[in-house]
Amino acid sequence: MKESFHGTTILAVMRNGRLAVAGDGQVTLGDSIIKHGARKVRRIYDGKIIVGFAGSTADAMTLSSRLEAKLEQYGGNLTRSAVELAKEWRTDKYMRRLEAMMIAAEKDKMLLLSGNGDVIEPDGGVLSIGSGAQSARSAAEALFRHTDMDARSIVEASMEIAGSICIYTNNSVTVEEF
Repeated sequence: MKESFHGTTILAVMRNGRLAVAGDGQVTLGDSIIKHGARKVRRIYDGKIIVGFAGSTADAMTLSSRLEAKLEQYGGNLTRSAVELAKEWRTDKYMRRLEAMMIAAEKDKMLLLSGNGDVIEPDGGVLSIGSGAQSARSAAEALFRHTDMDARSIVEASMEIAGSICIYTNNSVTVEEF
């Protein structure tokens, strides 16, 4: 029986011209934690794009590399690059097997990309993926609506809340921001 990897929460918040993307560091195999400090949020394309990924690490790294290649091909246009990647992801025999999701963001835009061909820009300022996505998003939405906290403070507080609720999320958080 193939063991599955779990343990990712990625949260992005855009507020008042600032963007913060956070990811927890926990990776589990079956019912065991095998890593506490994985880095699931990083910058690509000369630091102009922040990506956060959930799913198989090798698959997520493949998607990150392919997105960066699309960004090079389309002059840094994130939306066009994301759409072209999503089309390829959905139609290519090899890529269809990739088990990951990704948030890709630049200073004024954040997108969710999936293997179903989805490229979604949220209506509001909060976006999340992964095992603890609902916990993190719920906390972030409440803080976004009912406080004056900045984007980084919201993602940090929300990830702490998600880490206290979701067994696949920890409090070893990486944050990248614009």
